[in-house]
Amino acid sequence: MAWALKLPLADEVIESGLVQDFDASLSGIGQELGAGAYSMSDVLALPIFKQEESSLPPDNENKILPFQYVLCAATSPAVKLHDETLTYLNQGQSYEIRMLDNRKLGELPEINGKLVKSIFRVVFHDRRLQYTEHQQLEGWRWNRPGDRILDIDIPMSVGIIDPRANPTQLNTVEFLWDPAKRTSVFIQVHCISTEFTMRKHGGEKGVPFRVQIDTFKENENGEYTEHLHSASCQIKVFKPKGADRKQKTDREKMEKRTPHEKEKYQPSYETTILTECSPWPEITYVNNSPSPGFNSSHSSFSLGEGNGSPNHQPEPPPPVTDNLLPTTTPQEAQQWLHRNRFSTFTRLFTNFSGADLLKLTRDDVIQICGPADGIRLFNALKGRMVRPRLTIYVCQESLQLREQQQQQQQQQQKHEDGDSNGTFFVYHAIYLEELTAVELTEKIAQLFSISPRQISQIYKQGPTGIHVLISDEMIQNFQEEACFILDTMKAETNDSYHIILK
Repeated sequence: MAWALKLPLADEVIESGLVQDFDASLSGIGQELGAGAYSMSDVLALPIFKQEESSLPPDNENKILPFQYVLCAATSPAVKLHDETLTYLNQGQSYEIRMLDNRKLGELPEINGKLVKSIFRVVFHDRRLQYTEHQQLEGWRWNRPGDRILDIDIPMSVGIIDPRANPTQLNTVEFLWDPAKRTSVFIQVHCISTEFTMRKHGGEKGVPFRVQIDTFKENENGEYTEHLHSASCQIKVFKPKGADRKQKTDREKMEKRTPHEKEKYQPSYETTILTECSPWPEITYVNNSPSPGFNSSHSSFSLGEGNGSPNHQPEPPPPVTDNLLPTTTPQEAQQWLHRNRFSTFTRLFTNFSGADLLKLTRDDVIQICGPADGIRLFNALKGRMVRPRLTIYVCQESLQLREQQQQQQQQQQKHEDGDSNGTFFVYHAIYLEELTAVELTEKIAQLFSISPRQISQIYKQGPTGIHVLISDEMIQNFQEEACFILDTMKAETNDSYHIILK
């Protein structure tokens, strides 16, 4: 049999970045041809490749990706042919990702001499965990306060500009870079794969993650929102030195396999090439607000000024007026999810109308969103308000007595039964959450439309008409839906008032 040696073709294959796929398919074939007796072009001429070769598009139709990202970490040798590569990383160790400009001459001229933005994410590979990602990350945040899932090692990185990390997005970092210049970013992943396993009894397999990179160019408004390219790879993260031990174990297992079994697996590569993927669904609103830089301090929040305490302000109207309706369109449903702090699940409910969401049962929502967010979303869908810890009813004695006296003067003949038939007492509900005297003072001040500072003391009328000063402990022992008559008495020293509960 004569073999046609076409070495330029092999060079073209190597240059196109497909050498990994071909090398994976060639393991074991060398033994059939004899050591050193084959070249890349020889194997491509075999009949088994004819059908696959004929299905490839012509050279001018091959899609050349504008960028290529290379993670400088070896892939596992225990991955079968045609499966996605798997790379092991050590927790907290810095790993280089090379940002390569792969454009042809004249391609994407609008970014020549300009910067692009890349957003790095560490996300779950398993779809089951993707559905509960928000819950999983919040649990990790609770167990690891102050830590981040993904960081950039700035001193070791080259060519990155304005690196940023949003404190609310522990698994995301972003930066600007110039495709015309050498750019390498070193990342650190601080979570390990076994932290998200269902059962932790020891020896369990860790869940795989994905490192995803989304790159954007500027739009006409100077915002980096126009998508250029996205790529990702599969990783597992181990405790320090654990990735090296796992790699060694996989290599030793492969060495024990027969040559025939080895043909079913792809070899280990020194680097990991991220493969093209769809852009991350939520990237459209990442750029809506600037995120703090790496060197900035933790975000601080200032409280608004006012007479009342911010914790005791009346309930805002949105929970009442922002109920989801059956007539809500899918677009309006997406806005409702954002307004009610369910942005994590917008991509899951992309095509859901208001009627679709309202048809979900409690079990459906919990299964999709997880227990914590599922219960919160179900209550929001049903428009359920939080029940106050204590409810009391009060009426203003002075106003009621004046009305009673007027009615008694007009109906002297019905004086004996005037209290039951001639007098109508109006009570107001006061809802208490903190069960403190300060909160009761503020709620009564709202009822009288005065400032809380104008109420000097609140008393409760006790046995034999004594006035007992209201305390937190006394309020905590009020009976649910207790009724009181409010009487006011001007304070002796200033323009404030004493309130008496009868």
